[in-house]
Amino acid sequence: MTNALTGWEPPRSEAKVRYKQLSLNFPELGEEKDAADEVKRGKPILVVLGNPPYNAFAGVSPKEEEGLVDIYKKGLIKDWGIKKFNLDDLYVRFFRLAEYCITDIEPKKGVVCYISNFSYLRDPSYVVMRQRFLREFDRLWFDCLNGSSRETGKLTPEGKPDRSVFSTEYNREGIRVGTAIALMVRNEQRQDKPMVRFRHFWGVNKREDLVQSLKADGFNDSYAQCNPTFNNRYSFRFSEVEELYYEWPKLTEFCAIAPSNGLMEKRGGALIDIDRDALEQRMRAYLDPELSWDNYAALNYGLVKLRASFEPKVVRRKALLQDQFLPERLVRYALRPFEVRWCYYTSVSGVWNRSRPSLWKQCWPGNQFLLTRFNASKDNEGVPFYFTPCLSDDHLLTPDAVAVPLQLMNGARLRPKEQLSLLDLLPEKPEVDRPFANLSEAARNYLAGLGFPNPDEDRETSGLIWMHSLAIGYSPAYLAENADGIRQDWPRIPLPDNRETLCASAQLGGQIAALLDTETPTPGITSGKIRPELRAVAVVVRVGGGNLNPDTEFAVTGQLGLRWEKRHHHAGQGQNRTAPL
Repeated sequence: MTNALTGWEPPRSEAKVRYKQLSLNFPELGEEKDAADEVKRGKPILVVLGNPPYNAFAGVSPKEEEGLVDIYKKGLIKDWGIKKFNLDDLYVRFFRLAEYCITDIEPKKGVVCYISNFSYLRDPSYVVMRQRFLREFDRLWFDCLNGSSRETGKLTPEGKPDRSVFSTEYNREGIRVGTAIALMVRNEQRQDKPMVRFRHFWGVNKREDLVQSLKADGFNDSYAQCNPTFNNRYSFRFSEVEELYYEWPKLTEFCAIAPSNGLMEKRGGALIDIDRDALEQRMRAYLDPELSWDNYAALNYGLVKLRASFEPKVVRRKALLQDQFLPERLVRYALRPFEVRWCYYTSVSGVWNRSRPSLWKQCWPGNQFLLTRFNASKDNEGVPFYFTPCLSDDHLLTPDAVAVPLQLMNGARLRPKEQLSLLDLLPEKPEVDRPFANLSEAARNYLAGLGFPNPDEDRETSGLIWMHSLAIGYSPAYLAENADGIRQDWPRIPLPDNRETLCASAQLGGQIAALLDTETPTPGITSGKIRPELRAVAVVVRVGGGNLNPDTEFAVTGQLGLRWEKRHHHAGQGQNRTAPL
């Protein structure tokens, strides 16, 4: 009945008063707390084991737990560039407690064994946590039990069922998160370098397979030896990447300025529509100063519902003061791959959940964007690239898409990369208004070394590296051989050592870009003489042959659902009827 996460230090004065009241009113609970405190503050602990709770939304830690996992957050933003993380999950707190018991309290040796959520094994957010484990423990074994509905869809690599290890005949699904067993040992005589071993368990019999593995001769032979390094973010999972992968530059190293995340709406689709006219009508009403709030709300056009961090009435008042309707703000919007809609853009704070004004500055006719992602949220996430000339959504790629503009407008001053962002677009001269290549100094030196002209003056040269990256990113061999590396960080791209290979690769990338760009006609694909192998795609034919009559045979007659209506008559009687939705 005590909290294992608290009570490791002597209580403060106010806590002593609460404890005295507890002992007087509930003597049995007082005795139990005394026994727990004797273990926590008076006994040497050599083994910590258990199945800690998994709950990422357990609320703010109690006052006694403040700072418990801060040590796992130190340097995430500054040293690793990781800005989104959730390290307050209960199982992480229990890992920190176990580490504290074995490594901070005499005799500073012992064993930790937990079965828990497996996200800490390789997810970027846990990199500092893994670093500490490597520093504080000498031998580490990790049994990955998989069974995740999010990362693998509870399927093995062969596509067979992969239940949770907690599945039973009464609860076949078990739990939704993937699990792993960690066994970590700290010796009294420390080793110079920790030994890390990893193995997988898949399928529906993993619990039996796990027990059976304990009986095998040469226990360690069933594990792969891992090599956690800075490059792989100290991953505890065995990684299969091409030997030179971590020597290749990251895609972001080619940029003159940092890429920008896409826009976030979170307004129920009020700012996005397939129908341009319908969207224009909505936004004209929203930005009409003659239309009162009550009259606007009565139109039921959206942007009237309270949402997280969105107060519709306050935001509209601000929009009417700071903005006006402009037709040129109705632009094409890449919502998902091959799904382009219309959106209305405004930078007034609060209308969009995230309006990304720096990205909007680079969305001008003729510019194009290469999209990529920082990491993958699950296995087999797919190609880490996309290409579009449109403004883009933050979730066009999962977990988040960032847009790299191929060209920059307004003569951004090139400063050291760590000082640059898209907000640093400062004109050298107010009258200068011409695009230049979004290429870092290293990328420019690479192109110059191969004999290419100034990329600011030659549009084809400015796009070579980006089209080459697109071609590499869609290569099945690249994706298969480097899947683990691509999953953990920005994609790394090998650069050819001669101009002929670069040009050939960029040409392939240009073809991919044309296929991904749904806004521009592509000869042989969507315009001109269609390629023979594509002529039958999406062509409607009659079963058995013959001509189709579009006036009668394309009618939609199916019913998607029925609703149950009850109509009441004045006499209190009614009739029930069904009607198609």
